[in-house]
Amino acid sequence: MLRFIARGALLSLLTVTPSLAAASVETFQVTPRDPSVVRIVAYGDQRFTDTSEKDASRPLARQALVQRIAEEPSDAILMTGDVPWHGGTSNDYTVFQQETSIWTERHLHVFPTLGNHEFAGCSEAECLAHWWQANPRFAGLRWYAVDIGSQVRAIALDTMLPFTFGSPQRIWLEAQINSLPTSTHFVVLYLHHPPVAAHELDPLRHNVRPSEVILADYLTERAKTLHARIIVVAGHIHNYEHHERDGVVYLVSGGGGAKPYPVSRAGDLYQGTAEPNFHFLTLNVAGEHMHIEMHRLEDHDGPHPHQFAVRDAFDVLAPTKH
Repeated sequence: MLRFIARGALLSLLTVTPSLAAASVETFQVTPRDPSVVRIVAYGDQRFTDTSEKDASRPLARQALVQRIAEEPSDAILMTGDVPWHGGTSNDYTVFQQETSIWTERHLHVFPTLGNHEFAGCSEAECLAHWWQANPRFAGLRWYAVDIGSQVRAIALDTMLPFTFGSPQRIWLEAQINSLPTSTHFVVLYLHHPPVAAHELDPLRHNVRPSEVILADYLTERAKTLHARIIVVAGHIHNYEHHERDGVVYLVSGGGGAKPYPVSRAGDLYQGTAEPNFHFLTLNVAGEHMHIEMHRLEDHDGPHPHQFAVRDAFDVLAPTKH
């Protein structure tokens, strides 16, 4: 069951402008299927586009992931951006809707966030119009929150806007975290550009940007006194990474179908050598315990890829109450 609590009048698609987007912020609520456990799927960088494009996005791997995710008994699917290959190509969103129609048929709750490719090939206003047309539930929103049961608050952030102190998104984020109910054991921040990732020497690879460094610094300080554990799931890097810093778990899940590439794994808790890592994550919460798994597509280069294996698995506990 899905419902939302409006925090401001929802602006219509035709009247929303980027400067007004922050004025319409909602908190969605999802009731878990099983009251004893919250089940979340997270992944990013699908780059949905015409299947004739086989370099920038790998259609067979992309479709295999969608099908496998449909089989998960999830309460929410969190998408970390770069859903289309080009936000300016409306057909990319058509492909997204067609290839994920099984999610719609199974009434799965999908919560996407913006990446840089959502703004490719169009003006900001045009790109946002395409995004909201494809995702009408979130019309007018560039960030929002989802309470999944009483134990998890998921927070969708927009890395195309700054996290500097005093910025509208930062003010809203701080309010979300400061207002957490005592029953919330985990905060899952999901966004496109990662705040923590392995440093890459190759200039063609993606490294952490200053705006996300500012976000990581804020999370470090806030985690010291927060009664909930913070887990950050990002994309942008077309691979998988697992880091922990100052009590915060940082995951990179950019293996949703976009052209893959290897990473250095410097400081990475995951040291798997198999490449590429087309994958999705599951985050299952029972009480004050979260179990996270990385499900890797093993036969990505086969004619009908469908074999998955868990390549990383670990537990995260809520902070000890004093």
